[in-house]
Amino acid sequence: MRDGNDFQQKMMSVPFLKGLPEDVIARATAHMVTRTHPADQVILLENDWGNSVYFILDGWTKIRTYNLDGKEITLNILGFGEMFGEMAALDQVPRSTDVITLTPTTIGSLPAADFVHLIETEPTAGIHLARLMAKRLRQVNRRLRLREADSTSRVADVLLFLAEGQGTKVSSGGVEIPNLPHRELSSLSGLARETVTRVLGKLERKNLIHRIPERDVLCILNTEGLESLMV
Repeated sequence: MRDGNDFQQKMMSVPFLKGLPEDVIARATAHMVTRTHPADQVILLENDWGNSVYFILDGWTKIRTYNLDGKEITLNILGFGEMFGEMAALDQVPRSTDVITLTPTTIGSLPAADFVHLIETEPTAGIHLARLMAKRLRQVNRRLRLREADSTSRVADVLLFLAEGQGTKVSSGGVEIPNLPHRELSSLSGLARETVTRVLGKLERKNLIHRIPERDVLCILNTEGLESLMV
């Protein structure tokens, strides 16, 4: 069940739908089903067929895959307003990654046919999708370039990557991001968890970041300072 007004307001703030007329959003999401999932629940598995596109309405999920040695690799962290599953819906092939909740998460499931119809009939939605694909490609390219960089550069890149995708600016001028477990930052950066912990401690001593455990967030105090570490 969902509250109509609250649901409509949330959908209007989803980047993919932002700027579309209210009546278009209402029609496009008329068949959307929302469910709340506990933390650490698998939402999608690699090779599942793409019958739906998913929008995160609350909480956090991670996109993961495995390398040839069977090691888990976190490809992305998604939060409110972001979507996943759109590629399988468009090209009608099995999904290429797993999706798992990191926290209790509410997800809206939109039938693939409704998603494709929206893309085909609303040019603005198509432009938003193209921008999303371009953004994700830039992020992948940047992380590939830093694959052989030192540990500080790689951790700084992950923090800036999260700030770009899910950062919230605060009045002090900093940017707050989710305070992810170090194992997730380890998987995102390709570094050992102990190395990530050590680098985070160094960044905190340099007053570049500040962890706020009671709110489960990490505040980037100086984004330019972090960027300067990426060599």
